[in-house]
Amino acid sequence: MTKNSVGGFFAGCGGLDFGFKNAGFQLKWANELETNFAKSYESLTKHSCEVGDFWKVANQVPLVDLIIGGPPCQSFSLIGKRIEDDPRGKLVGGFLELISTRRPKAFLMENVAGLAASKYNGTRLPDYLAEEFRKLGYSVLVQRVDASDYFVPQRRKRLIIMGVQVPKSELKLVSQKRFAEHLKKRTGILLPLRKITAIEALGDLPSPSKTKGGLSQYRSEPNNPYAEIMRVGSTPELSLQTMPTMSKLDKEFIKYIPQGGNYKDIPDSISTTRIMKFKETGGRTTTYGRLAEDQPAYTINTYFNRPNVGANYHYAEERLITVREAMRLQSFPDFFTPSFKSQRELHIQIGNAVPPLLAEALALSLMDCMDS
Repeated sequence: MTKNSVGGFFAGCGGLDFGFKNAGFQLKWANELETNFAKSYESLTKHSCEVGDFWKVANQVPLVDLIIGGPPCQSFSLIGKRIEDDPRGKLVGGFLELISTRRPKAFLMENVAGLAASKYNGTRLPDYLAEEFRKLGYSVLVQRVDASDYFVPQRRKRLIIMGVQVPKSELKLVSQKRFAEHLKKRTGILLPLRKITAIEALGDLPSPSKTKGGLSQYRSEPNNPYAEIMRVGSTPELSLQTMPTMSKLDKEFIKYIPQGGNYKDIPDSISTTRIMKFKETGGRTTTYGRLAEDQPAYTINTYFNRPNVGANYHYAEERLITVREAMRLQSFPDFFTPSFKSQRELHIQIGNAVPPLLAEALALSLMDCMDS
């Protein structure tokens, strides 16, 4: 068995596994249900990915030191209904069973923050899972994390459950300083010990091209450490920086929304019935939201091509963010171009992915514990 080897499930386009690879683990096996997602994974990680249903391939994973994955749990999402018998939710139980039968040295499960509000037999689901993992002999950490604490320019909150079979080991997340030192060792680039802003993430990218499928030239040389890291291994030409499609009304709305603003800034005279309802009831901070250049973005979801389900308006230009800009906000490197048949498939891959920098920080946390 290879030292520090990893088996990845629900791999998507590879954000989680890529982070583990960059932290120093060796990818040994991976599984993904969708063919194009698996092709994207292979393009990003330079490692093969087995295509197939989890229940059919779970017993095929070879012996590995770690098993990682984010079981699809849309039924637990904060923006959807929590349905107890949703089969997607049952994949969480499948992951628990996998750890129970395979007994790797360590594991990591990543999921939406809404998982914490779900219950199993009257017990909060994360608490139930943690207790079951402890019964298997693991030291377990259950924690809500914010990707922006680990240099991802996005306030993306997720729940992680990680465990290590090391007696009396103290399992904790690495500090931002420790992670910055690791990144400097890996890339030669030192990031500032603070959150990365939207303009740092996107400022060197050009205005979008109107030609779909074409390549673009960078606006400038990388002007900050984050942009430098994103451009490691890239070429002078950039993919997926194409002008998003916008309705006439969406183009009109953005004229009134300042940086950091949202639907509340749209005049009543042009507001839709839905927007007026939002104004009456309040909340929904990110609806028709516009990025603030001096702050991280809000969560990039699978609908970042629409202004009504996230803060997806560009901070400086009167348009939505591009696919490449969404990838930058997710911390995907510029050399990566996913495989896809439709724009929807592309957006799902990017919006559902674990940001690689967050994944790398989590991987480093496990590595530090295992080494100790």
